[in-house]
Amino acid sequence: MLVVVAWLICMALLVHRSYLQPAPANLATDLARYGPTATWRGVYYRGEKIGFTVSQTVRTPDGFELQEDARLQLTLLGSTSTTTIRTTALVDASFVLQSFGFSLDPGTGAVHVRGSIEPPGSDSAGSHRLTVAITSAGVTRTETHQLAEPPVMNLNMSRILASRGIAAGTRHHWTILDPATMRHAPVDVRIGAREVVRTRDGVFPAFRVDMSYYGLQTTSWVTDTGDIIREESPLGLMTVRESPEQAQGLAIPSGVQRDLMRMSAVVPVMSRRIDEPRDVRRLRLRLEGVELPAADLDGAGQTVEGSIVEIKDPRTLQPGPADADAKRFLAPERLIESDAPEIVAEAERAVGTATSTRDKAERLTRYVNALLDKKPTVSLPSALEVLRTKVGDCNEHTALYVAMARAAGIPARIAVGLVYVRGAQGAFYYHAWPEVYLEESAGRGLWLPVDPTLNQFPADGTHLRLVRGGLDAQAAILPLIGRLRMTVLDMELDPQSTPVLVGATETELPLLAAAATSEPRAVGSCGCDK
Repeated sequence: MLVVVAWLICMALLVHRSYLQPAPANLATDLARYGPTATWRGVYYRGEKIGFTVSQTVRTPDGFELQEDARLQLTLLGSTSTTTIRTTALVDASFVLQSFGFSLDPGTGAVHVRGSIEPPGSDSAGSHRLTVAITSAGVTRTETHQLAEPPVMNLNMSRILASRGIAAGTRHHWTILDPATMRHAPVDVRIGAREVVRTRDGVFPAFRVDMSYYGLQTTSWVTDTGDIIREESPLGLMTVRESPEQAQGLAIPSGVQRDLMRMSAVVPVMSRRIDEPRDVRRLRLRLEGVELPAADLDGAGQTVEGSIVEIKDPRTLQPGPADADAKRFLAPERLIESDAPEIVAEAERAVGTATSTRDKAERLTRYVNALLDKKPTVSLPSALEVLRTKVGDCNEHTALYVAMARAAGIPARIAVGLVYVRGAQGAFYYHAWPEVYLEESAGRGLWLPVDPTLNQFPADGTHLRLVRGGLDAQAAILPLIGRLRMTVLDMELDPQSTPVLVGATETELPLLAAAATSEPRAVGSCGCDK
């Protein structure tokens, strides 16, 4: 669960304060299924409570059903967002995963994921087949994956350890499945010594368990019976066992200990400030402190050499040899439902009478920017769901844009990285935006970064792409937060630019900006106010 929470906060990236309120009636009904043997845990971010989880194990004729519910309530840029998460898993008597269900509801509509595992022998490949059905905005899509072994979920990992006998000094290698991103990747689990863990709910002997998964390091303390007493994860997140009353209680500090957006910001070492990101023609940066996901750093206006990345203003990009791989970015994919009739119809309305690919891409940028209400949302961004709610931040703008562009016949993909935000601090903040492929002439084209959240076509020259892809690829951002360091080695500005010498200093990033003409200042939960 804590990995999922870390991912959700990565998607939000800024929390001004967190608090809990009495549970609404539907949540109280959901929690009524938990009996006296259920385990309750409070969820904390750097000492402040942001929610709770409750879990229990129920015996079934063929094994067990593992159940877990979580509730997170965050105030993002002054707007309260409540997210509920439900996970269930059916396992056999040895706690090997057979099927699972997962849902996440940010208050605007739930995304449901259901999966089942078929053992070897059910197909000719001799591998485990994972079949997944994802339901969003009333539409269900199914996909299959071939796995060498049955995956482990965070929900059943501690139970597997207990069923096999937890022993200090042992090590395990499994494939873990994250139902939020549908990413399955190797996990390394190391069992440490038994320690005494003190909580508000009592004192418990438990083994220290260190887990490494996709660059994330988590530590938990697990009892002989598989109960997790305490868990610590990236971004200062922690869950700790509490009584039901304590877990749902309101003993929350009134002040904000630390602002997550400010913590996650990358403040560059630079000799001169950037007053207007649109004036940046070229940036040369040194990135240090972490191992960068180098596969996606090069291309579309960026070049990389070792730890040095150079970004050119996308307005100066020229077409090159055609990208033979571009057409694969026309197909629908998980949560990018470009073939849905609603998306196709909306794309047709957006492009109107435009004929060239460039004109269509620009019209889509303006259309999506105007269509969505700029509100921070902690969700699994589905293009169909975004079109229904017409609410979201940079993640929702990007998901909808990419789906509509593909529906209009324009190859498009998701980019995630950092963008410069001027203000009192002057820093780079985590952000998402699309890249579209434009065929400028026969046999020549280019990938162009655009930003519907900021109404920029093309995007300005401070967009530093770190990864490309959907939720599974974006998990690569998590290990960077709070560790990435940046130095601006060189910067070239528009020779016609005028430096700001006197003026008011921005100290806060507003949730919504007043309407403007060509490029309004809009902000989502990705900290992307310009």
